[in-house]
Amino acid sequence: MKLLIIEDDINLATTLARRLTKHSFNCEVAHNQTEALLRARQQQPDCILLDMKLADENGLALIAPLRHLLTHAHIVLLTGFASIATAVEAMRLGANDYLTKPVDMASLLKALKVEPVLTVTEIPEEVMSPERLEWEHIQHVLHSNNGNVSMTARQLNMHRRTLQRKLQKKPVQQ
Repeated sequence: MKLLIIEDDINLATTLARRLTKHSFNCEVAHNQTEALLRARQQQPDCILLDMKLADENGLALIAPLRHLLTHAHIVLLTGFASIATAVEAMRLGANDYLTKPVDMASLLKALKVEPVLTVTEIPEEVMSPERLEWEHIQHVLHSNNGNVSMTARQLNMHRRTLQRKLQKKPVQQ
């Protein structure tokens, strides 16, 4: 199967490609949106592994063009900062799966297996801590403001620097 890995971290992309090649994937790597769309057109991959944060670009913005270009492709979004809001948005835009980093190879292989059922993995079902609930709410408001931190801070009645500190700190799952 052809796999396109869209990841701005060159070391991680190389490691993923090397490991997934051992599992019968023919891997291509792209490090930004322009390169990703070009490789997708040229290679016509069966699966796409897409990082949500590509340097200063948002991987979510790539889902719709990739889905339009490759209607059959199985798209898996990888993120270091999972939230329910981004998972829902990724699925709405056309992703087939959503995984959090660091991801183990078993979960990654399971997600890359093309299945007709859409799944969301790695989102806890237990009761969230107050810190996690706050973080989820901040992520939702940030998403509704298209990533604009200043506007989000105003809506949350919070200083911009305080919001930036909270965004950099991922809460504990419980």
